Amino acid sequence: MTDRAGPAEGRALLRLQGIALQFGGVKALQGVSFEVASGSICGLIGPNGAGKTSLFNCLSRLYDCQAGEIEFAGAPITRLPPHRIAPLGIGRTFQNLAMFRTLSVADNVRVGRHGRTSAGFFANALRLPVVGRERRETERRLAQVLDFLDLGRDAQTRVSELPFGTQKRVELARALVGEPRLLLLDEPACGLNHEEVGRLGALIRRIRDELRTTVLLVEHHMGLVMSVSDHVVALNFGKVLAAGTPQAVANHPEVVAAYLGRAR
Repeated sequence: MTDRAGPAEGRALLRLQGIALQFGGVKALQGVSFEVASGSICGLIGPNGAGKTSLFNCLSRLYDCQAGEIEFAGAPITRLPPHRIAPLGIGRTFQNLAMFRTLSVADNVRVGRHGRTSAGFFANALRLPVVGRERRETERRLAQVLDFLDLGRDAQTRVSELPFGTQKRVELARALVGEPRLLLLDEPACGLNHEEVGRLGALIRRIRDELRTTVLLVEHHMGLVMSVSDHVVALNFGKVLAAGTPQAVANHPEVVAAYLGRAR
């Protein structure tokens, strides 16, 4: 689907070092450090309140972390404004669907291409050549993404008229149309049935393998995380409890204790 060159596999595409985030007296993140290798699927797990979504919000620059550094593709992004994140190659979905429900699927997905365009108000007003080139490229990428996610037949359908599972794919399409090098998936299995979760797992692997997109996945569905992840990081109370292969993390005593509620 894409003709962009993928990052060298195995190298760290994302690196977090000592990330700390606090809301008043609540320490949401406490010295979180880990890496996500290029070309990998990394699962981020933990009980409710562990700090997973807070960490995603730091990566998206929706939150300012009070300490620590975030590097993407070898460059610091910790202090960048939020509007600079998508153009760098970081895409994201959200736990709760956030779409323009009265607009069509195609129009919702086009929004995700905004970070890849550079023509401003005057270029559009004057109809400069760059505007036409960017519009043609947007339509080309839109068609590719809709085809990849089997949404072509629904392109002109209003999002509000679609089943929930299809709406989730529309949100994913909006993230993918911007050609992210790193895709942040925030609980993509939430609200899906067993069959849909199985298809989602296969789709996440296709995104990694065919689109050469690195994936950081926050998810409560342990079967999904353990079946698709190359590496898993477990959080609890804002701290990293364990990191490693899915099997090693699943069997780690502190992770087991955190999920079963036993004292550590």
